[in-house]
Amino acid sequence: MYLVAIAWAYVALLMAAAEALSPQGTLLGAFITLMLYGVLPLGLLLYILGTPGRKRRRRAAELAAEADSAGLAPQADAGGHAAAGPAEGLAAEREEA
Repeated sequence: MYLVAIAWAYVALLMAAAEALSPQGTLLGAFITLMLYGVLPLGLLLYILGTPGRKRRRRAAELAAEADSAGLAPQADAGGHAAAGPAEGLAAEREEA
């Protein structure tokens, strides 16, 4: 998705540069070209295509807040070290076939 947006921005920038450097072109025309062909369509497209990700992040935050308020979230221990696994300190036993 971002590759297409970058390519579109590049083309719109080149169109604006061609407008500005043309003998009949103006800087105002280049600015309008950049806005109407580049910034506005890209902003709208990226906003629309980003909607599912925003919904997913909002839903995850709501679930985390709900789990935290219900006391279901995993609680960290008071120490600064990682929690010990179930087999810590035990040597692995190897069986011969």
